[in-house]
Amino acid sequence: MLKDKKVSYSGIQPSGNLTIGNYLGALRNFSQYSDEYQTFYCVVDMHAITVRQVPAELRRRTYETLALYIAAGLDPEKNTLYVQSHVPAHAELAWILNCYTMFGELSRMTQFKDKSAKHSDNINAGLFTYPTLMAADILLYQTDVVPVGVDQKQHVELARDIAGRFNQAYSETFTIPEPIISKSGMKIMSLADPTKKMSKSDENANAVVYILDDKDTIIRKFKRAVTDSDTCVRYGEGKDGINNLMSIYSCVSGKSYDEIEREFEGRGYGDFKLAVGEAVADTLAPVQAEHARLLSDKAYLESVMKNGADTAAYFAQKTLSKVKKKVGFLI
Repeated sequence: MLKDKKVSYSGIQPSGNLTIGNYLGALRNFSQYSDEYQTFYCVVDMHAITVRQVPAELRRRTYETLALYIAAGLDPEKNTLYVQSHVPAHAELAWILNCYTMFGELSRMTQFKDKSAKHSDNINAGLFTYPTLMAADILLYQTDVVPVGVDQKQHVELARDIAGRFNQAYSETFTIPEPIISKSGMKIMSLADPTKKMSKSDENANAVVYILDDKDTIIRKFKRAVTDSDTCVRYGEGKDGINNLMSIYSCVSGKSYDEIEREFEGRGYGDFKLAVGEAVADTLAPVQAEHARLLSDKAYLESVMKNGADTAAYFAQKTLSKVKKKVGFLI
């Protein structure tokens, strides 16, 4: 398929408050793709229901996630912003691709193992096959690049395998996507256990800093962050807590680790934690203000959703029609 621009695709689940890890590792970087790529940014509500959701909360968070996309700098005039369930082609292609995805491939998915352990009372088929839905999300738009965190790279690799298998069986149909891993904020770790990734589903509220936390809350959480018995702000082995705080501070300030070490030479962890908290709060303040403004205008958000879904559906249908013909469906 000939394209004027290469295509970039990303999706975020509306399944809870997004963290500074989501912002620094993904959201903040999305706008840089708008000029070079044709971009699709999806609120992936169909993925969210692999875990039981309160319907009213899911609807509210869908609006909130869309508003965060825009507040983080994504112009709806330059980017296609839409809600996954508003484009039925995602579910249709996912079913077809399920028939070209091997059971063994899905059983090896790290996130399936993790989520199965967390939700042992609800290990449903959707939880098992959602990587195929993610492959459908990506492949529907003939996607060239997928900006993802390190933990999602495995899913993009599966999408590549499925696309290659389908292309081999039926001739060239899908573009083979490439993952793009952001160098900044690649993996923000928990403030309570810096050996683990910061997770929006963490039961310990002090472990996670959310994008919409107020300034006092952000500073309080950083003051309580786990460090070590040393007092020197430096990056090194065995200093997971300080390494994580330096990574966060570097992301929001643009300073190198060497510059941070010089800035806090002779000063204790208390000063450093306070500085990190204040820098993060100052970075998030304009995003939070714009988010609040957008949420007060539901009509505008609904118009963005509708326009985005119309655009996405147009491109998705092109791919889906081609796939249906190739597998032998009457269309």
